[in-house]
Amino acid sequence: MGAPAGNQFWRMRAKHGRDRIFTDPDILLKSCYEYFDFQSRQSWVKQEAVKSGEFTGQLISIPTASPFSVKGLCVFLGVHSKYLDEFENNLKPKENDLDKDFSNIITHVRDVIFTQKSEGATVGVYNASIVARELGISDKVSNEITGKNGGPIQSETKVITGIRDE
Repeated sequence: MGAPAGNQFWRMRAKHGRDRIFTDPDILLKSCYEYFDFQSRQSWVKQEAVKSGEFTGQLISIPTASPFSVKGLCVFLGVHSKYLDEFENNLKPKENDLDKDFSNIITHVRDVIFTQKSEGATVGVYNASIVARELGISDKVSNEITGKNGGPIQSETKVITGIRDE
């Protein structure tokens, strides 16, 4: 049987909501830097064929850097990405120094991840088109032709109804 209608049991709670996983911004920042350090020491190995010389066609192993990611960070921290997004969104309306510190750290961490991926894609370590899509920086190419101010193309038809003698 459920609680009676109109009850006020919620008022007896000692606290509302769950505790923050990170209560100190410095601990969050330190944990994020540990993730960056961990990822920097990881590498994927890709197989690539030798393109010229006496070993043409033979496969060689090439270690490649591991990209930073928000989801990877969340796995490392033991939280899910939705938790981080909600945590960040709940900081925005607050004006206290603790929440501002958390907000600054999360922004900094997102900037580090963005920079590592975009620079890695720029120098060819990562697939540029995949990184661009993930970071939301892909070029949008449109083959559509539009008229004035992006509106439809206006056409005009003139009908000539007579022959002029000269």
